[in-house]
Amino acid sequence: MIFLTVPTREAIGGILAHSLRLGARRWPKGRHLDGADIAAADAAGIASLTIARLGANDVGEDAAAARLAACLAGPAIVALPAAHGRANLAARHGGLVSFDPAMVAAVNARDEALTLATLAPDSRVAAGDLVGTVKVIRYAVDGDCLAAACAAARPLVLAHFRPQTIALLATKLPGLDDKVVAKTARVTRSRIESLGCTMVEMHPCAHDAAKLADQLRSVAGDIILVIGASATVDRGDVIPAAITLAGGSIIRLGMPVDPGNLLCLGEIGGRHVIGLPGCARSPRRNGFDLVLERLVAGRTVTSADIAAMGSGGLLPESERPLARAPRRMRAVAA
Repeated sequence: MIFLTVPTREAIGGILAHSLRLGARRWPKGRHLDGADIAAADAAGIASLTIARLGANDVGEDAAAARLAACLAGPAIVALPAAHGRANLAARHGGLVSFDPAMVAAVNARDEALTLATLAPDSRVAAGDLVGTVKVIRYAVDGDCLAAACAAARPLVLAHFRPQTIALLATKLPGLDDKVVAKTARVTRSRIESLGCTMVEMHPCAHDAAKLADQLRSVAGDIILVIGASATVDRGDVIPAAITLAGGSIIRLGMPVDPGNLLCLGEIGGRHVIGLPGCARSPRRNGFDLVLERLVAGRTVTSADIAAMGSGGLLPESERPLARAPRRMRAVAA
C-alpha cells in the first residue's frame, strides 16, 4: 500500500486517509475518491489530500478482515460482516470459548497491519456475545501476508452447556442457621439454572463422613455438589473422606483460584462430586464457577487442569466480599 500526500487533482481513485469537512459535509476516512469528489475538494480550495493507494498484491481492509475472520469462525462461532476494516466473531449460543493462545500469537505475528483480539481462553459467553475481533490497521494488507495469517488461523471452539441434573447436598453442625442453608440453596440454584441445568436439593445431613457417604451412594444427579458446614482443609476431612468411603476418589483438593481455594473435586462411579468452597455461598464469581462451567460444557477437568487455573486465578477484588489487604497495608501502598 502506498500512503502519500498529493495535489488534490492527482488524488482521484485514492482512499481518503483522514476524515475531511467540506462546509456542511463531512467525508469519512476510507472514502474512495471519484471525479466528483476531486472537483468538490478543488472548488473548496483544498490544495492537497492525504490518500492511500493499493498495490497490485494488496487486499482491501474489509475483504482482508472478512477473509481472516472466516478462518476463525466455526460451527458455533459466526463471522459478522466486515466494516471499516473490522470483522467481529460472535457466539451462536452460550458456552465456553476455547482456542490455543499460541495460535492467536501466530496470527498477530504475521503482519502488524493484521490484528486478532479474543476473550481469554475458557471465557463463558452467552448467545450473541463477541468472542473475538479482527481489525486491519491500514487500508489494505499485502496478499501474501494475509495468506500466511489465514494459514496460521484455526477456528475458535465453543462448547455449549448441556442440560443436566445437579444435586445439592448440605451438611450441618449445631449452631448453623437454617437461613444460611436456605440462602446457599437459592444462590446455587440460580447458578445452576443460568447454565440451563436443573437442581435437586437433598435433605441436609450431619457433618459426618459416614453419614455423608451414605447420602452420596444414594443420591441421583449427573453432578453432585456438597456444601459443608465447615471448610475442607485436608483429604482426611469430612467431604473428601465421604467421597472415598462411598467408593469414589479425589481428583483434586484445593485450587489456585482466589476466591475458591478450598474446592474439592472427586468422582464416584463416573459422576463428578464437587465439595464447594465457602465462597460458593455468595453469588460472586469464584473458583467453583470455573469448574462447574467446564463440567456442564462437557469438558474434562483434571488435577492438572485445575493447577493451570492459577494464571488469571486471582479474580478481581470487586468479586470478593472481603478485602485481601488490611487497611494499614493499603495506606502504605498509597
